[in-house]
Amino acid sequence: MPTFTSYDGTLLNYRVLDGPGPDLVCLPGGPMQDSAYLGDLGGLAAHRRLILLDPRGTGASAVPADPATYRCDRQVADLEALRRHLALPRMDLLAHSAGANLAALYAARHPEHTGRLALITPSVAATGITITAEQRLAAARLRRDEPWFPAAFAALERITTGQAGSDDWTAVEPFFHGRWDDSAREFAADSARRKNQEAAAAFGADGAYDPEDLRAALRRSESPVLVLAGELDLQGPLPAMTEYAGLFTHAKLVVHPGAGHFPWRDDPAAFTATVAALPAK
Repeated sequence: MPTFTSYDGTLLNYRVLDGPGPDLVCLPGGPMQDSAYLGDLGGLAAHRRLILLDPRGTGASAVPADPATYRCDRQVADLEALRRHLALPRMDLLAHSAGANLAALYAARHPEHTGRLALITPSVAATGITITAEQRLAAARLRRDEPWFPAAFAALERITTGQAGSDDWTAVEPFFHGRWDDSAREFAADSARRKNQEAAAAFGADGAYDPEDLRAALRRSESPVLVLAGELDLQGPLPAMTEYAGLFTHAKLVVHPGAGHFPWRDDPAAFTATVAALPAK
């Protein structure tokens, strides 16, 4: 697998899925999960050449000498090192979930090198948007006809009221998927094994985000932005996704019906068509 050396000497790994279009650098969520769970993003490699980065300390990327470099804002330098390695004047970014925080920080710090942004069921942590417990519960209630709903919803209520038990986080996993079947169960178990828990704890540590400055920078951005939300995603309820898209000057919000937190798995054809249609800068 190809590698490059980042600003502090850490060797980082990425995968390449060759496609007919220009490079699209893909950032996983987690936070701090390797990129394997992204797969081929529902067949998106048929439209773009995908560069799938393993963040430092995940997958085949090296563990850094300084664990403080796991902090989200410090990983912006990893992306800039990758851009230079790939010799891209502008870098198109696709970011999933927590990876959207990193993509937004990169766009704010390096607007001259930022092309198009596809932010998939994005985390809003870096922007300071508040997602309320009731917004999450309202999204969860859309699944009330599912056979697993009563137990999962009870667990979610305990989580949102600060009374979660050790099993409740596993019990709510069905809410993240458009279909809770054997494939989704296998995907969830595999994803959990791929996460660097130490790095995840440091990702959003104190100092990682300055929401006011970031919002101002995003308002100045000229990059075309796709915010892709899942109708059923309680991680990114639609009120929060609407507010998030409104932070960008040139953003389009697309909501995929019946999709959860991983829309390329729930409806691959719709996902690839939406991302491939993102306009050029």
